[in-house]
Amino acid sequence: MIIAQLPPQPIPLAVTLTVVLAASTDLTARRVPNPLIAFGLIASLVVQIWLSGPLAGFAQWIEGVLAGFALLFPVYLLGGTAAGDVKLLMLVGAWVGAEATLSVAIMTFLFGGGWALALVLVRGRLPRLLGNVACLFGSLRYGRRKLIRLDEIPGGSVGMIPYAAAIAAGTIVVLSRAA
Repeated sequence: MIIAQLPPQPIPLAVTLTVVLAASTDLTARRVPNPLIAFGLIASLVVQIWLSGPLAGFAQWIEGVLAGFALLFPVYLLGGTAAGDVKLLMLVGAWVGAEATLSVAIMTFLFGGGWALALVLVRGRLPRLLGNVACLFGSLRYGRRKLIRLDEIPGGSVGMIPYAAAIAAGTIVVLSRAA
């Protein structure tokens, strides 16, 4: 799952700086700034075109953006993450391409899931978490055509984490493994 080789510079530096900045703002202000996303998308498109030419660069850029969107948007629809996190993974995809974005998403899910589970255990909310999961999937069993959103669960959320930090950790691990 890990990308075979490190993308050419300035991609590793730019994506690392971007995810670290996004994680720091998410940790302190609980949001990922839209100007950071917009600037990063434009910069990544320019760099991809510069490195690979107009057609190949744009193709790699759009494939990465769409991969990032496809991997995290379903979680957003369920209320499990914020829109800024989806946009950040799209931005990571714009920099590293679709294949590496899958690796980043897998690492991100491992970091985010481990972090969330640790918080649930430390806070003693495991029974509530299990009830929430049963409610989510039970909605399918009792005739609903779709999963309910997390904010529709009677017990409420067991807590939230600043997920941009998990995206940053996943991105940095994948880039470091490719070096």
